[in-house]
Amino acid sequence: MNDFRDGVEAMIPALRRYARALARDTDIADDLVQDTLVRALRSEKLFLGGDLRSWLYTILTNLNRNRRRTLARRPTLMPLTDTSADASGTEAEGGDIARALATLVEEQRAALLLVVLEGLSYREVADIQGVPIGTVMSRLARARAHIRASLDGERPMLKRVK
Repeated sequence: MNDFRDGVEAMIPALRRYARALARDTDIADDLVQDTLVRALRSEKLFLGGDLRSWLYTILTNLNRNRRRTLARRPTLMPLTDTSADASGTEAEGGDIARALATLVEEQRAALLLVVLEGLSYREVADIQGVPIGTVMSRLARARAHIRASLDGERPMLKRVK
């Protein structure tokens, strides 16, 4: 039992990193991590072994998905000022990447962050997102192409509907 709690505690920095990249807001990310830890510790008896890291990422991903569904029902507020105009050099490039990530579809951004930022395998990401591995590969390819196009200054491709 103590090994479980030690394992959960060891995962906190990685959970915070993933949540911050996913939510793009430190306060929301901290809330997501806290809710993840509460659910994990309450459900300790339900954990039957296996990969604790994937289990915790699954909880966090599901909590974020629920949060986004709730937010989709509310009107969005846009900031009136653009603070990125003062950035230059590396800061500007980081801002470009952050903007490109922000324009990705949620599932694509989550897959990309889990693979690139957290170093998970495609199989682990597929298990976390509850989709086939081919879907993860497709999401990653589309996410990478979108980010590449955004950084090159190209407009994202729109699907043609007949």
